Amino acid sequence: CLIHFYKRRMSQEKSKIIKAQDEELEKQVAQAMLDLEVNSDLKAPLRELNTTAVREVECAGGKKAICIFVPVPQLKAFQKIQTRLVRELEKKFSGKHVVFIAQRRILSKPTRKANKLKQKRPFSRTLTAVHNAILDDLVYPAEIVGKRIRIRLDGTRLFKVHLDKTQQTNIEHKTDTFAAVYKKLTGKEVVFEFPEPYL
Repeated sequence: CLIHFYKRRMSQEKSKIIKAQDEELEKQVAQAMLDLEVNSDLKAPLRELNTTAVREVECAGGKKAICIFVPVPQLKAFQKIQTRLVRELEKKFSGKHVVFIAQRRILSKPTRKANKLKQKRPFSRTLTAVHNAILDDLVYPAEIVGKRIRIRLDGTRLFKVHLDKTQQTNIEHKTDTFAAVYKKLTGKEVVFEFPEPYL
C-alpha cells in the first residue's frame, strides 16, 4: 500500500536524525542520506549511522555551508566514508559545502561550591579541548601540522593553522568555509595556511 510505504519512509527519515528539532533542512539532509543508503554502495556503512543536528552557516561571498553534527562515538565511522559522502551530498545540495562535526559537550570550570560531590571534569570536556577537536573535525581528511596565535595591538587574537601540504589540492577551495564555520561555532578567527614542509 502506498500510504504504508510513505509512513515507513518518513519513520526511516526520522531515525536518521536523533535528538533534533524537525526543521526543513534537517529533513532534507535525512532524506538525502536515506537516498544514498538505498541507492548507492554506501548502504552498509550508512545503515548504522545517525546525525544529531544540522545547521546552515553563512560564508564569505553569500555562500552557505551545511554543518552536520554527528554523535562522537560514530565520528570514526563517518570519517571512513566522509570523502565520498561529502561529494554526494554536495551534489544534492547544489554546491553548498558540507562539513561533519562531532556533537561535543563543554562542561563549565569547576568552582568550590559546585564541585563538592561531582567527579573531576575530563580534559576532553574543557573549552580548549572541544574547540581543538572541532578544528580537527572541520579540516578532515587534512591534518593540522602546526598552529600559531597572533595577538594584534587591540588585543584580538588570530589563529593561524598550518595544514598538511599534501591535501592542498583537495581542501584549499574550502578554507574560507572552514573559517566561517569555526567562527560561528567558537567565535574565534582562524586562517588556514599550507606551509612548505620544514627540512
